[in-house]
Amino acid sequence: MTEPVWGPVHRDIVDLLADHPADVPAVVDHLTKLQDMLVRLPPLLDSCPLADFNKLYLTITTTVLDGLYDDRFVDPVFLSRLDVEFAARYFDALRLWTDSSPGTPKAWSCLFERMRGPDARPLPSAAAGVNAHINFDLPFALVTTFAHLESEPVDGSDQHRDYLEINNIFAEKIPGLRRGFLERWQLLIDMLNGDIDDWYQGELVEYTRDVAWRNAQKIWRCRHDPTAHECERARLDDTASALGRLLLSPLGAFLQ
Repeated sequence: MTEPVWGPVHRDIVDLLADHPADVPAVVDHLTKLQDMLVRLPPLLDSCPLADFNKLYLTITTTVLDGLYDDRFVDPVFLSRLDVEFAARYFDALRLWTDSSPGTPKAWSCLFERMRGPDARPLPSAAAGVNAHINFDLPFALVTTFAHLESEPVDGSDQHRDYLEINNIFAEKIPGLRRGFLERWQLLIDMLNGDIDDWYQGELVEYTRDVAWRNAQKIWRCRHDPTAHECERARLDDTASALGRLLLSPLGAFLQ
Protein backbone atom coordinates (compact mmCIF):
# COMPACT_ATOMS: atom_id res chain seq x y z
CA MET A 1 0.00 0.00 0.00
CA THR A 2 1.34 3.44 -0.95
CA GLU A 3 2.14 5.68 2.00
CA PRO A 4 0.07 8.89 2.08
CA VAL A 5 1.79 11.96 0.64
CA TRP A 6 1.88 13.66 4.04
CA GLY A 7 2.65 10.59 6.11
CA PRO A 8 1.25 10.68 9.67
CA VAL A 9 -0.11 14.22 9.25
CA HIS A 10 -1.87 13.45 5.95
CA ARG A 11 -5.42 13.50 7.33
CA ASP A 12 -4.78 16.74 9.23
CA ILE A 13 -3.48 18.47 6.10
CA VAL A 14 -6.29 17.11 3.92
CA ASP A 15 -8.83 18.46 6.40
CA LEU A 16 -7.09 21.84 6.52
CA LEU A 17 -6.96 22.15 2.73
CA ALA A 18 -10.66 21.27 2.42
CA ASP A 19 -11.47 24.76 3.65
CA HIS A 20 -10.80 27.81 1.48
CA PRO A 21 -9.77 30.89 3.52
CA ALA A 22 -12.17 33.74 2.78
CA ASP A 23 -10.22 36.60 4.36
CA VAL A 24 -6.74 37.50 5.56
CA PRO A 25 -7.23 36.37 9.20
CA ALA A 26 -8.32 32.97 7.84
CA VAL A 27 -5.21 32.83 5.63
CA VAL A 28 -3.01 33.50 8.67
CA ASP A 29 -4.88 30.81 10.60
CA HIS A 30 -4.36 28.29 7.78
CA LEU A 31 -0.66 29.07 7.48
CA THR A 32 -0.21 28.80 11.26
CA LYS A 33 -1.91 25.39 11.41
CA LEU A 34 -0.02 24.19 8.34
CA GLN A 35 3.29 25.20 9.90
CA ASP A 36 2.55 23.08 12.96
CA MET A 37 1.87 20.10 10.71
CA LEU A 38 4.88 20.56 8.45
CA VAL A 39 7.39 20.57 11.29
CA ARG A 40 6.01 17.15 12.30
CA LEU A 41 6.41 15.67 8.82
CA PRO A 42 8.95 12.81 8.78
CA PRO A 43 11.70 12.09 8.03
CA LEU A 44 13.02 15.67 8.10
CA LEU A 45 10.71 17.05 10.80
CA ASP A 46 11.86 20.54 11.84
CA SER A 47 14.12 20.78 8.78
CA CYS A 48 11.29 20.21 6.29
CA PRO A 49 12.06 22.46 3.28
CA LEU A 50 8.42 23.45 2.79
CA ALA A 51 8.20 24.48 6.45
CA ASP A 52 11.07 26.91 5.83
CA PHE A 53 9.06 28.69 3.15
CA ASN A 54 5.76 28.48 5.03
CA LYS A 55 7.35 30.14 8.06
CA LEU A 56 8.51 33.06 5.92
CA TYR A 57 5.12 33.33 4.21
CA LEU A 58 3.34 33.30 7.56
CA THR A 59 5.54 36.12 8.85
CA ILE A 60 4.91 38.33 5.82
CA THR A 61 1.16 37.63 5.78
CA THR A 62 0.83 38.36 9.50
CA THR A 63 2.53 41.71 8.91
CA VAL A 64 0.14 42.43 6.04
CA LEU A 65 -2.77 41.68 8.37
CA ASP A 66 -1.33 44.06 10.97
CA GLY A 67 -1.07 46.68 8.22
CA LEU A 68 -4.72 46.22 7.35
CA TYR A 69 -5.67 46.76 10.98
CA ASP A 70 -3.41 49.84 11.17
CA ASP A 71 -4.72 51.50 7.98
CA ARG A 72 -1.35 51.08 6.29
CA PHE A 73 -2.92 50.63 2.84
CA VAL A 74 -4.85 53.08 0.66
CA ASP A 75 -7.16 50.39 -0.77
CA PRO A 76 -7.53 47.67 1.88
CA VAL A 77 -10.26 45.92 -0.12
CA PHE A 78 -7.82 45.36 -2.97
CA LEU A 79 -4.98 44.26 -0.68
CA SER A 80 -7.23 41.87 1.24
CA ARG A 81 -8.58 40.29 -1.92
CA LEU A 82 -5.09 39.94 -3.39
CA ASP A 83 -3.85 38.27 -0.22
CA VAL A 84 -6.69 35.73 -0.36
CA GLU A 85 -6.25 35.04 -4.09
CA PHE A 86 -2.48 34.75 -3.64
CA ALA A 87 -2.80 32.27 -0.78
CA ALA A 88 -5.42 30.28 -2.71
CA ARG A 89 -2.87 29.43 -5.39
CA TYR A 90 -0.43 28.10 -2.78
CA PHE A 91 -3.13 26.00 -1.14
CA ASP A 92 -4.36 24.80 -4.55
CA ALA A 93 -0.85 23.61 -5.39
CA LEU A 94 -0.76 21.75 -2.08
CA ARG A 95 -4.13 20.13 -2.84
CA LEU A 96 -2.93 18.97 -6.25
CA TRP A 97 0.23 17.52 -4.71
CA THR A 98 -1.84 15.82 -2.02
CA ASP A 99 -3.89 14.15 -4.76
CA SER A 100 -0.68 13.18 -6.65
CA SER A 101 -2.06 15.17 -9.57
CA PRO A 102 0.10 15.65 -12.67
CA GLY A 103 -1.45 19.12 -12.77
CA THR A 104 0.67 20.28 -9.83
CA PRO A 105 2.64 23.31 -11.06
CA LYS A 106 6.25 22.43 -11.79
CA ALA A 107 7.28 25.60 -9.98
CA TRP A 108 5.98 24.05 -6.74
CA SER A 109 6.76 20.40 -7.45
CA CYS A 110 10.50 21.01 -7.30
CA LEU A 111 10.11 22.08 -3.65
CA PHE A 112 7.44 19.55 -2.69
CA GLU A 113 9.68 16.75 -3.97
CA ARG A 114 12.24 17.63 -1.30
CA MET A 115 9.93 17.07 1.65
CA ARG A 116 11.18 13.52 2.13
CA GLY A 117 14.81 14.32 1.42
CA PRO A 118 17.47 14.79 0.47
CA ASP A 119 17.46 17.64 2.90
CA ALA A 120 17.83 21.16 1.53
CA ARG A 121 19.32 24.09 3.40
CA PRO A 122 16.73 26.42 4.94
CA LEU A 123 17.51 29.61 3.04
CA PRO A 124 17.51 28.04 -0.45
CA SER A 125 14.29 26.20 0.48
CA ALA A 126 12.59 29.42 1.54
CA ALA A 127 13.91 31.15 -1.58
CA ALA A 128 12.55 28.36 -3.81
CA GLY A 129 9.10 28.82 -2.27
CA VAL A 130 9.25 32.59 -2.70
CA ASN A 131 10.29 32.04 -6.30
CA ALA A 132 7.29 29.79 -7.02
CA HIS A 133 4.85 32.04 -5.21
CA ILE A 134 5.98 35.35 -6.73
CA ASN A 135 7.23 34.37 -10.18
CA PHE A 136 4.39 31.94 -10.90
CA ASP A 137 1.44 32.50 -8.54
CA LEU A 138 1.45 36.27 -8.09
CA PRO A 139 0.72 37.41 -11.68
CA PHE A 140 -2.35 35.17 -11.86
CA ALA A 141 -3.50 36.19 -8.37
CA LEU A 142 -3.33 39.83 -9.48
CA VAL A 143 -5.41 39.09 -12.57
CA THR A 144 -8.15 37.25 -10.65
CA THR A 145 -8.16 40.00 -8.03
CA PHE A 146 -8.64 42.78 -10.59
CA ALA A 147 -11.28 40.73 -12.41
CA HIS A 148 -13.19 40.23 -9.16
CA LEU A 149 -13.00 43.94 -8.31
CA GLU A 150 -13.82 44.96 -11.91
CA SER A 151 -10.66 47.02 -12.06
CA GLU A 152 -7.34 46.59 -13.88
CA PRO A 153 -3.58 46.73 -13.15
CA VAL A 154 -2.63 50.36 -13.82
CA ASP A 155 0.76 51.83 -12.91
CA GLY A 156 0.55 54.59 -10.33
CA SER A 157 -2.94 53.65 -9.14
CA ASP A 158 -3.86 53.29 -5.47
CA GLN A 159 -3.75 49.53 -5.94
CA HIS A 160 -0.27 49.71 -7.45
CA ARG A 161 0.98 51.85 -4.57
CA ASP A 162 -0.40 49.34 -2.07
CA TYR A 163 1.23 46.55 -4.07
CA LEU A 164 4.57 48.35 -3.80
CA GLU A 165 4.05 48.87 -0.06
CA ILE A 166 4.45 45.11 0.33
CA ASN A 167 8.05 45.61 -0.80
CA ASN A 168 8.56 47.70 2.33
CA ILE A 169 7.16 44.87 4.46
CA PHE A 170 9.68 42.50 2.90
CA ALA A 171 12.44 45.03 3.56
CA GLU A 172 11.39 45.22 7.22
CA LYS A 173 11.23 41.47 7.71
CA ILE A 174 14.00 40.12 5.46
CA PRO A 175 16.94 40.76 7.84
CA GLY A 176 15.43 38.86 10.76
CA LEU A 177 14.02 36.09 8.57
CA ARG A 178 17.26 35.56 6.68
CA ARG A 179 19.40 35.43 9.82
CA GLY A 180 17.00 32.93 11.31
CA PHE A 181 18.01 30.52 8.54
CA LEU A 182 21.76 30.90 9.12
CA GLU A 183 24.14 28.78 11.16
CA ARG A 184 26.53 30.32 13.68
CA TRP A 185 29.53 30.56 11.34
CA GLN A 186 27.33 32.06 8.64
CA LEU A 187 26.05 34.67 11.08
CA LEU A 188 29.66 35.74 11.67
CA ILE A 189 30.19 36.25 7.94
CA ASP A 190 26.87 38.05 7.74
CA MET A 191 27.98 40.42 10.50
CA LEU A 192 31.20 41.16 8.61
CA ASN A 193 29.21 41.91 5.45
CA GLY A 194 27.18 44.54 7.26
CA ASP A 195 23.94 45.50 5.51
CA ILE A 196 25.03 44.38 2.03
CA ASP A 197 23.16 41.06 2.04
CA ASP A 198 19.97 42.64 3.39
CA TRP A 199 20.12 45.40 0.78
CA TYR A 200 20.77 42.99 -2.07
CA GLN A 201 17.93 40.64 -1.14
CA GLY A 202 15.56 43.56 -0.67
CA GLU A 203 16.42 44.79 -4.15
CA LEU A 204 15.91 41.29 -5.53
CA VAL A 205 12.44 41.02 -4.00
CA GLU A 206 11.51 44.46 -5.35
CA TYR A 207 12.71 43.55 -8.84
CA THR A 208 10.96 40.16 -8.80
CA ARG A 209 7.66 41.65 -7.68
CA ASP A 210 7.91 44.33 -10.37
CA VAL A 211 8.35 41.59 -12.98
CA ALA A 212 5.28 39.83 -11.55
CA TRP A 213 3.27 43.06 -11.94
CA ARG A 214 4.40 43.37 -15.57
CA ASN A 215 3.50 39.74 -16.21
CA ALA A 216 0.07 40.34 -14.67
CA GLN A 217 -0.48 43.23 -17.08
CA LYS A 218 0.48 40.94 -19.97
CA ILE A 219 -1.87 38.19 -18.80
CA TRP A 220 -4.63 40.75 -18.24
CA ARG A 221 -4.50 41.74 -21.91
CA CYS A 222 -4.91 38.13 -23.05
CA ARG A 223 -7.24 36.92 -20.28
CA HIS A 224 -10.07 36.22 -22.74
CA ASP A 225 -7.82 34.22 -25.06
CA PRO A 226 -7.48 30.67 -23.63
CA THR A 227 -4.58 29.74 -25.91
CA ALA A 228 -2.53 32.83 -25.11
CA HIS A 229 -3.38 32.52 -21.41
CA GLU A 230 -2.18 28.91 -21.35
CA CYS A 231 1.03 29.90 -23.14
CA GLU A 232 1.71 32.47 -20.43
CA ARG A 233 0.94 29.95 -17.69
CA ALA A 234 3.30 27.38 -19.19
CA ARG A 235 6.01 29.98 -19.76
CA LEU A 236 5.93 31.26 -16.20
CA ASP A 237 5.74 27.74 -14.76
CA ASP A 238 8.76 26.62 -16.79
CA THR A 239 10.78 29.68 -15.84
CA ALA A 240 9.98 29.45 -12.14
CA SER A 241 10.61 25.71 -12.13
CA ALA A 242 14.06 26.12 -13.68
CA LEU A 243 15.00 28.77 -11.13
CA GLY A 244 13.57 26.72 -8.26
CA ARG A 245 15.65 23.67 -9.20
CA LEU A 246 18.73 25.86 -9.39
CA LEU A 247 18.04 27.27 -5.93
CA LEU A 248 17.64 23.75 -4.52
CA SER A 249 20.76 22.42 -6.24
CA PRO A 250 24.17 22.26 -4.52
CA LEU A 251 24.81 25.70 -6.03
CA GLY A 252 21.94 27.00 -3.89
CA ALA A 253 24.10 26.44 -0.80
CA PHE A 254 26.01 29.57 -1.82
CA LEU A 255 22.92 31.55 -0.86
CA GLN A 256 23.99 30.98 2.71
